[in-house]
Amino acid sequence: MALAEVFERVMGSDAPVEFSAYDGSHAGTPGAPVKLIVRSPVAVAYLAQAPGALGLARAYVSGHLDVDGDMYEALVRMSKAQNAAMSAAEKLRLLQALGGPKLLINRIPPPPQEVRQGRRWLYGRRHSKGRDAKAISHHYDVSNAFYEWVLGPTMAYTCACYPSADASLEEAQTNKFDLVARKLGLHSGLRLLDVGCGWGGMVLHAAREYGVKALGVTLSAQQAAWGQAAIEREGLTGLAEIRHLDYRDVPETGFDAVSSIGLTEHVGQRNLPFYFAYLFGKLKPGGRLLNHCITRPDNTEPAHRKTGFINRYVFPDGELEGPGYLMSLMHDTGFEVRHEENLREHYAKTLAAWGENLDKHWDAAVKEVGEGTARVWRLYMAGSRLGFDRNHIELHQVLCAKLHADGRSDMPLRPDWEQPRELAV
Repeated sequence: MALAEVFERVMGSDAPVEFSAYDGSHAGTPGAPVKLIVRSPVAVAYLAQAPGALGLARAYVSGHLDVDGDMYEALVRMSKAQNAAMSAAEKLRLLQALGGPKLLINRIPPPPQEVRQGRRWLYGRRHSKGRDAKAISHHYDVSNAFYEWVLGPTMAYTCACYPSADASLEEAQTNKFDLVARKLGLHSGLRLLDVGCGWGGMVLHAAREYGVKALGVTLSAQQAAWGQAAIEREGLTGLAEIRHLDYRDVPETGFDAVSSIGLTEHVGQRNLPFYFAYLFGKLKPGGRLLNHCITRPDNTEPAHRKTGFINRYVFPDGELEGPGYLMSLMHDTGFEVRHEENLREHYAKTLAAWGENLDKHWDAAVKEVGEGTARVWRLYMAGSRLGFDRNHIELHQVLCAKLHADGRSDMPLRPDWEQPRELAV
Protein backbone atom coordinates (compact mmCIF):
# COMPACT_ATOMS: atom_id res chain seq x y z
CA MET A 1 0.00 0.00 0.00
CA ALA A 2 1.36 3.43 -0.93
CA LEU A 3 1.99 5.79 1.98
CA ALA A 4 -0.25 8.41 0.38
CA GLU A 5 -3.15 5.95 0.57
CA VAL A 6 -2.51 5.41 4.26
CA PHE A 7 -2.38 9.17 4.76
CA GLU A 8 -5.75 9.60 3.04
CA ARG A 9 -7.30 6.82 5.13
CA VAL A 10 -6.19 8.56 8.34
CA MET A 11 -6.50 12.24 7.37
CA GLY A 12 -9.13 12.15 4.63
CA SER A 13 -8.78 12.63 0.89
CA ASP A 14 -9.31 16.39 1.18
CA ALA A 15 -6.81 17.01 4.00
CA PRO A 16 -5.77 20.71 3.97
CA VAL A 17 -2.07 19.85 3.78
CA GLU A 18 0.13 18.56 0.99
CA PHE A 19 1.73 15.13 1.50
CA SER A 20 4.63 13.40 -0.21
CA ALA A 21 6.63 10.29 0.66
CA TYR A 22 9.86 8.53 -0.20
CA ASP A 23 7.90 5.91 -2.20
CA GLY A 24 6.92 8.61 -4.68
CA SER A 25 3.26 8.83 -3.63
CA HIS A 26 1.40 12.11 -3.03
CA ALA A 27 -1.85 13.10 -1.33
CA GLY A 28 -3.65 16.01 0.25
CA THR A 29 -4.05 19.47 -1.25
CA PRO A 30 -1.33 20.43 -3.75
CA GLY A 31 0.13 23.85 -3.04
CA ALA A 32 -1.22 24.00 0.53
CA PRO A 33 0.70 26.32 2.89
CA VAL A 34 1.87 23.26 4.82
CA LYS A 35 3.58 20.20 3.37
CA LEU A 36 4.40 16.93 5.17
CA ILE A 37 7.29 14.95 3.78
CA VAL A 38 8.01 11.36 4.88
CA ARG A 39 11.68 10.93 4.02
CA SER A 40 12.39 7.31 4.99
CA PRO A 41 10.88 4.06 6.34
CA VAL A 42 12.22 5.00 9.78
CA ALA A 43 9.40 7.54 10.12
CA VAL A 44 6.87 4.77 9.43
CA ALA A 45 8.54 2.52 12.00
CA TYR A 46 8.36 5.25 14.66
CA LEU A 47 4.64 5.69 13.96
CA ALA A 48 4.05 1.95 14.14
CA GLN A 49 5.93 1.62 17.43
CA ALA A 50 4.21 4.63 19.06
CA PRO A 51 1.03 5.53 17.15
CA GLY A 52 -0.07 9.13 17.58
CA ALA A 53 1.74 12.22 18.82
CA LEU A 54 4.82 10.48 20.27
CA GLY A 55 5.56 8.55 17.07
CA LEU A 56 5.11 11.68 14.96
CA ALA A 57 7.40 13.59 17.31
CA ARG A 58 10.12 10.95 17.11
CA ALA A 59 9.92 10.93 13.32
CA TYR A 60 10.11 14.73 13.15
CA VAL A 61 12.84 15.22 15.76
CA SER A 62 15.01 12.61 14.07
CA GLY A 63 14.58 14.26 10.65
CA HIS A 64 12.79 11.34 8.99
CA LEU A 65 9.61 13.43 8.78
CA ASP A 66 9.68 17.06 7.70
CA VAL A 67 7.18 19.90 7.91
CA ASP A 68 7.52 22.64 5.31
CA GLY A 69 5.64 25.75 6.39
CA ASP A 70 4.52 27.09 9.75
CA MET A 71 4.53 24.37 12.42
CA TYR A 72 1.58 25.82 14.32
CA GLU A 73 -0.49 25.98 11.14
CA ALA A 74 0.51 22.38 10.39
CA LEU A 75 -0.74 21.20 13.78
CA VAL A 76 -4.00 23.13 13.41
CA ARG A 77 -4.69 21.70 9.96
CA MET A 78 -3.75 18.15 10.91
CA SER A 79 -5.86 18.21 14.07
CA LYS A 80 -8.88 19.31 12.04
CA ALA A 81 -8.40 16.64 9.40
CA GLN A 82 -7.45 13.60 11.50
CA ASN A 83 -10.01 10.80 11.36
CA ALA A 84 -10.58 10.23 15.06
CA ALA A 85 -13.39 7.73 14.29
CA MET A 86 -11.00 5.14 12.83
CA SER A 87 -11.36 1.92 14.84
CA ALA A 88 -8.51 -0.07 16.37
CA ALA A 89 -9.14 -2.83 13.83
CA GLU A 90 -8.80 -0.39 10.94
CA LYS A 91 -5.55 0.96 12.37
CA LEU A 92 -4.25 -2.61 12.73
CA ARG A 93 -5.05 -3.33 9.08
CA LEU A 94 -3.13 -0.22 8.05
CA LEU A 95 -0.18 -1.31 10.19
CA GLN A 96 -0.17 -4.74 8.52
CA ALA A 97 -0.30 -3.12 5.10
CA LEU A 98 2.79 -1.09 5.94
CA GLY A 99 4.89 -4.08 6.99
CA GLY A 100 3.08 -5.57 9.91
CA PRO A 101 4.95 -7.09 12.87
CA LYS A 102 8.38 -6.38 11.38
CA LEU A 103 7.95 -2.71 12.25
CA LEU A 104 7.35 -3.64 15.88
CA ILE A 105 9.92 -6.41 16.22
CA ASN A 106 12.84 -4.46 14.75
CA ARG A 107 12.52 -1.58 17.16
CA ILE A 108 14.35 1.64 16.37
CA PRO A 109 15.72 3.50 19.40
CA PRO A 110 14.20 6.94 20.06
CA PRO A 111 16.17 10.06 19.08
CA PRO A 112 18.93 10.99 21.55
CA GLN A 113 16.94 14.06 22.69
CA GLU A 114 14.41 11.78 24.38
CA VAL A 115 14.72 11.26 28.12
CA ARG A 116 13.33 8.03 29.54
CA GLN A 117 12.88 7.42 33.23
CA GLY A 118 15.50 5.11 34.64
CA ARG A 119 17.64 5.32 31.54
CA ARG A 120 20.27 7.75 30.31
CA TRP A 121 20.60 9.90 33.44
CA LEU A 122 17.07 10.50 34.79
CA TYR A 123 16.88 8.19 37.76
CA GLY A 124 16.23 8.26 41.48
CA ARG A 125 13.17 9.26 43.48
CA ARG A 126 10.90 11.64 41.59
CA HIS A 127 11.39 15.26 42.74
CA SER A 128 14.31 14.44 44.99
CA LYS A 129 16.85 17.28 44.93
CA GLY A 130 19.30 15.31 42.80
CA ARG A 131 16.73 14.21 40.23
CA ASP A 132 15.15 17.67 40.05
CA ALA A 133 18.57 19.17 39.36
CA LYS A 134 19.09 16.76 36.44
CA ALA A 135 15.59 17.36 35.05
CA ILE A 136 15.99 21.13 35.18
CA SER A 137 19.45 20.97 33.65
CA HIS A 138 18.09 18.91 30.74
CA HIS A 139 15.86 21.75 29.66
CA TYR A 140 17.49 24.95 30.89
CA ASP A 141 21.21 24.24 30.51
CA VAL A 142 20.93 24.00 26.72
CA SER A 143 22.73 27.20 25.69
CA ASN A 144 22.34 30.76 26.89
CA ALA A 145 22.93 31.97 23.34
CA PHE A 146 20.08 29.77 22.10
CA TYR A 147 17.75 31.13 24.76
CA GLU A 148 18.75 34.71 23.95
CA TRP A 149 17.69 34.16 20.32
CA VAL A 150 14.37 32.56 21.29
CA LEU A 151 13.36 34.59 24.35
CA GLY A 152 14.67 38.00 23.35
CA PRO A 153 16.38 40.67 25.49
CA THR A 154 14.36 40.07 28.68
CA MET A 155 15.42 36.40 28.83
CA ALA A 156 12.01 35.68 30.35
CA TYR A 157 10.97 32.07 29.85
CA THR A 158 7.47 32.35 31.27
CA CYS A 159 4.14 33.69 30.06
CA ALA A 160 4.21 37.38 29.18
CA CYS A 161 1.31 39.73 29.91
CA TYR A 162 0.38 41.80 26.86
CA PRO A 163 -0.82 45.33 27.71
CA SER A 164 -2.31 45.51 24.19
CA ALA A 165 -2.74 43.16 21.25
CA ASP A 166 0.01 44.89 19.27
CA ALA A 167 2.59 45.07 22.09
CA SER A 168 6.00 43.54 21.44
CA LEU A 169 7.23 40.47 23.33
CA GLU A 170 9.74 42.62 25.22
CA GLU A 171 7.02 45.09 26.25
CA ALA A 172 4.79 42.22 27.36
CA GLN A 173 7.50 40.53 29.43
CA THR A 174 8.44 43.79 31.14
CA ASN A 175 4.75 44.39 31.81
CA LYS A 176 4.48 40.89 33.34
CA PHE A 177 7.33 41.50 35.76
CA ASP A 178 5.87 44.86 36.73
CA LEU A 179 2.40 43.37 37.22
CA VAL A 180 3.91 40.84 39.63
CA ALA A 181 5.78 43.63 41.43
CA ARG A 182 2.61 45.71 41.78
CA LYS A 183 0.56 42.76 43.00
CA LEU A 184 3.22 42.08 45.63
CA GLY A 185 3.15 45.74 46.68
CA LEU A 186 6.91 46.14 46.23
CA HIS A 187 8.68 49.33 47.24
CA SER A 188 12.13 50.40 48.34
CA GLY A 189 13.34 48.70 51.51
CA LEU A 190 11.38 45.46 51.08
CA ARG A 191 12.96 42.02 50.64
CA LEU A 192 11.88 39.71 47.82
CA LEU A 193 12.59 35.99 47.34
CA ASP A 194 12.11 34.77 43.76
CA VAL A 195 12.12 30.95 43.61
CA GLY A 196 12.90 29.31 40.28
CA CYS A 197 14.19 32.69 39.12
CA GLY A 198 15.43 31.63 35.68
CA TRP A 199 17.85 34.17 34.21
CA GLY A 200 16.82 36.67 36.88
CA GLY A 201 14.28 38.83 35.08
CA MET A 202 12.07 39.36 38.14
CA VAL A 203 15.06 39.91 40.44
CA LEU A 204 16.54 42.52 38.09
CA HIS A 205 13.21 44.28 37.61
CA ALA A 206 12.44 44.44 41.34
CA ALA A 207 15.87 45.81 42.20
CA ARG A 208 16.11 48.25 39.29
CA GLU A 209 12.56 49.62 39.25
CA TYR A 210 11.54 49.37 42.93
CA GLY A 211 14.78 49.45 44.93
CA VAL A 212 13.91 46.07 46.45
CA LYS A 213 16.57 43.81 47.93
CA ALA A 214 15.94 40.71 45.81
CA LEU A 215 17.28 37.16 46.03
CA GLY A 216 16.67 34.67 43.22
CA VAL A 217 17.47 30.94 43.21
CA THR A 218 17.60 28.48 40.32
CA LEU A 219 18.70 24.89 39.77
CA SER A 220 20.28 25.83 36.44
CA ALA A 221 23.96 26.72 36.65
CA GLN A 222 23.87 28.49 33.27
CA GLN A 223 20.89 30.61 34.31
CA ALA A 224 22.55 31.62 37.58
CA ALA A 225 25.79 32.62 35.83
CA TRP A 226 23.95 34.66 33.20
CA GLY A 227 21.74 36.38 35.77
CA GLN A 228 24.55 37.23 38.16
CA ALA A 229 26.56 38.71 35.29
CA ALA A 230 23.54 40.83 34.33
CA ILE A 231 23.25 42.08 37.92
CA GLU A 232 26.88 43.19 37.89
CA ARG A 233 26.50 44.73 34.43
CA GLU A 234 23.58 46.87 35.63
CA GLY A 235 25.32 47.92 38.84
CA LEU A 236 22.75 46.21 41.07
CA THR A 237 25.13 44.09 43.14
CA GLY A 238 24.13 45.79 46.39
CA LEU A 239 20.44 44.99 45.85
CA ALA A 240 20.17 41.81 43.76
CA GLU A 241 21.65 38.33 43.97
CA ILE A 242 21.10 35.08 42.08
CA ARG A 243 22.26 31.76 43.49
CA HIS A 244 22.59 28.33 41.91
CA LEU A 245 20.53 26.73 44.65
CA ASP A 246 17.48 24.56 45.28
CA TYR A 247 14.66 26.70 46.70
CA ARG A 248 14.42 24.19 49.56
CA ASP A 249 17.92 25.18 50.68
CA VAL A 250 17.42 28.95 51.05
CA PRO A 251 18.54 29.70 54.63
CA GLU A 252 17.15 33.25 54.96
CA THR A 253 13.65 34.01 56.18
CA GLY A 254 11.54 37.07 56.99
CA PHE A 255 10.89 38.12 53.39
CA ASP A 256 8.21 40.71 52.61
CA ALA A 257 7.27 39.01 49.34
CA VAL A 258 7.83 35.77 47.46
CA SER A 259 7.40 35.36 43.71
CA SER A 260 7.20 31.94 42.09
CA ILE A 261 7.02 32.35 38.32
CA GLY A 262 7.04 29.01 36.54
CA LEU A 263 8.35 26.78 39.35
CA THR A 264 5.19 25.04 40.57
CA GLU A 265 5.03 22.88 37.43
CA HIS A 266 8.30 21.23 38.50
CA VAL A 267 7.43 20.60 42.15
CA GLY A 268 5.20 17.51 41.83
CA GLN A 269 1.79 16.91 43.36
CA ARG A 270 3.12 14.97 46.34
CA ASN A 271 5.44 17.85 47.27
CA LEU A 272 2.97 20.71 46.85
CA PRO A 273 1.86 20.85 50.52
CA PHE A 274 5.52 21.16 51.59
CA TYR A 275 6.17 23.70 48.80
CA PHE A 276 3.44 26.09 49.91
CA ALA A 277 4.23 25.55 53.60
CA TYR A 278 7.90 26.29 52.93
CA LEU A 279 7.09 29.55 51.11
CA PHE A 280 4.62 30.46 53.87
CA GLY A 281 7.43 30.04 56.38
CA LYS A 282 9.71 32.37 54.43
CA LEU A 283 7.29 35.30 54.70
CA LYS A 284 6.71 37.87 57.41
CA PRO A 285 3.11 38.27 58.62
CA GLY A 286 1.45 40.57 56.10
CA GLY A 287 3.74 39.28 53.36
CA ARG A 288 2.48 38.24 49.94
CA LEU A 289 3.06 35.31 47.59
CA LEU A 290 2.48 35.56 43.85
CA ASN A 291 2.29 32.09 42.31
CA HIS A 292 2.38 32.09 38.48
CA CYS A 293 2.15 28.67 36.83
CA ILE A 294 0.76 26.54 34.03
CA THR A 295 -2.27 24.50 35.07
CA ARG A 296 -4.78 22.06 33.68
CA PRO A 297 -8.32 23.39 33.23
CA ASP A 298 -9.59 20.81 35.77
CA ASN A 299 -8.54 17.75 37.76
CA THR A 300 -10.21 15.04 35.69
CA GLU A 301 -6.99 13.77 34.06
CA PRO A 302 -3.67 12.62 35.57
CA ALA A 303 -1.31 15.45 36.50
CA HIS A 304 1.71 13.57 35.21
CA ARG A 305 1.99 11.85 31.81
CA LYS A 306 5.36 10.16 31.76
CA THR A 307 4.84 8.71 28.27
CA GLY A 308 3.96 11.95 26.47
CA PHE A 309 6.11 14.11 24.21
CA ILE A 310 6.41 17.01 26.68
CA ASN A 311 7.60 14.78 29.50
CA ARG A 312 10.03 12.81 27.36
CA TYR A 313 11.52 15.69 25.40
CA VAL A 314 10.86 18.99 27.15
CA PHE A 315 10.01 18.96 30.88
CA PRO A 316 10.96 15.63 32.50
CA ASP A 317 8.89 15.02 35.64
CA GLY A 318 6.68 18.05 34.98
CA GLU A 319 3.23 17.88 36.62
CA LEU A 320 0.23 20.18 36.15
CA GLU A 321 -2.65 20.65 38.56
CA GLY A 322 -6.01 22.38 38.27
CA PRO A 323 -6.13 25.96 39.64
CA GLY A 324 -8.80 25.11 42.19
CA TYR A 325 -6.68 22.33 43.65
CA LEU A 326 -3.69 24.67 43.99
CA MET A 327 -5.75 27.37 45.68
CA SER A 328 -7.22 24.84 48.12
CA LEU A 329 -3.71 23.79 49.10
CA MET A 330 -2.73 27.43 49.57
CA HIS A 331 -5.62 27.93 51.97
CA ASP A 332 -4.86 24.68 53.78
CA THR A 333 -1.29 25.91 54.29
CA GLY A 334 -2.46 29.12 55.94
CA PHE A 335 -2.45 31.56 53.03
CA GLU A 336 -5.46 33.65 52.15
CA VAL A 337 -6.06 33.87 48.39
CA ARG A 338 -6.80 37.50 47.50
CA HIS A 339 -6.75 37.57 43.69
CA GLU A 340 -6.60 35.14 40.78
CA GLU A 341 -6.55 35.47 37.00
CA ASN A 342 -6.08 33.26 33.96
CA LEU A 343 -3.61 34.49 31.32
CA ARG A 344 -3.82 31.58 28.88
CA GLU A 345 -4.38 33.76 25.78
CA HIS A 346 -1.28 35.70 26.77
CA TYR A 347 0.74 32.48 26.79
CA ALA A 348 -0.48 31.60 23.31
CA LYS A 349 0.80 35.00 22.11
CA THR A 350 4.07 34.52 24.00
CA LEU A 351 4.67 31.14 22.36
CA ALA A 352 3.87 32.57 18.94
CA ALA A 353 6.56 35.22 19.47
CA TRP A 354 9.10 32.63 20.67
CA GLY A 355 8.34 30.50 17.63
CA GLU A 356 8.90 33.45 15.31
CA ASN A 357 12.21 34.18 17.04
CA LEU A 358 13.33 30.57 16.59
CA ASP A 359 12.42 30.59 12.89
CA LYS A 360 14.28 33.88 12.47
CA HIS A 361 17.44 32.43 14.03
CA TRP A 362 16.98 28.86 12.77
CA ASP A 363 20.36 28.36 11.12
CA ALA A 364 22.27 29.81 14.08
CA ALA A 365 20.15 27.79 16.54
CA VAL A 366 20.83 24.53 14.68
CA LYS A 367 24.54 25.28 14.67
CA GLU A 368 24.47 26.07 18.41
CA VAL A 369 22.37 23.20 19.82
CA GLY A 370 21.99 20.71 16.94
CA GLU A 371 19.10 20.15 14.58
CA GLY A 372 17.37 17.58 16.78
CA THR A 373 17.12 19.94 19.77
CA ALA A 374 16.01 22.83 17.55
CA ARG A 375 13.29 20.57 16.12
CA VAL A 376 12.14 19.65 19.63
CA TRP A 377 11.71 23.32 20.39
CA ARG A 378 9.90 24.11 17.16
CA LEU A 379 7.40 21.32 17.76
CA TYR A 380 6.98 21.90 21.50
CA MET A 381 6.30 25.64 21.19
CA ALA A 382 3.76 25.20 18.38
CA GLY A 383 2.01 22.36 20.21
CA SER A 384 1.90 24.29 23.48
CA ARG A 385 0.51 27.33 21.69
CA LEU A 386 -2.30 25.18 20.30
CA GLY A 387 -2.94 23.80 23.78
CA PHE A 388 -3.38 27.28 25.26
CA ASP A 389 -5.54 28.39 22.33
CA ARG A 390 -7.90 25.46 22.86
CA ASN A 391 -7.90 25.60 26.67
CA HIS A 392 -6.19 22.25 27.10
CA ILE A 393 -3.78 24.11 29.40
CA GLU A 394 -4.00 27.43 31.22
CA LEU A 395 -1.78 29.94 33.02
CA HIS A 396 -2.92 31.21 36.40
CA GLN A 397 -1.55 33.94 38.63
CA VAL A 398 -2.68 33.58 42.23
CA LEU A 399 -1.95 36.28 44.82
CA CYS A 400 -1.94 35.21 48.48
CA ALA A 401 -1.41 36.94 51.80
CA LYS A 402 0.09 35.62 55.02
CA LEU A 403 -2.19 37.09 57.67
CA HIS A 404 -1.16 38.64 60.96
CA ALA A 405 -2.22 36.80 64.11
CA ASP A 406 -5.21 39.13 64.45
CA GLY A 407 -6.38 38.47 60.86
CA ARG A 408 -5.01 41.63 59.23
CA SER A 409 -3.87 41.09 55.64
CA ASP A 410 -2.23 44.48 54.90
CA MET A 411 -3.99 44.28 51.51
CA PRO A 412 -5.77 47.28 49.93
CA LEU A 413 -9.56 47.29 50.02
CA ARG A 414 -9.58 47.10 46.21
CA PRO A 415 -6.81 45.96 43.84
CA ASP A 416 -4.36 48.82 43.34
CA TRP A 417 -2.15 47.14 40.74
CA GLU A 418 -4.20 47.58 37.56
CA GLN A 419 -2.58 50.85 36.42
CA PRO A 420 0.83 50.18 34.84
CA ARG A 421 3.79 52.41 35.73
CA GLU A 422 5.86 54.18 33.10
CA LEU A 423 8.78 51.88 32.43
CA ALA A 424 11.78 52.03 30.14
CA VAL A 425 11.70 49.06 27.76
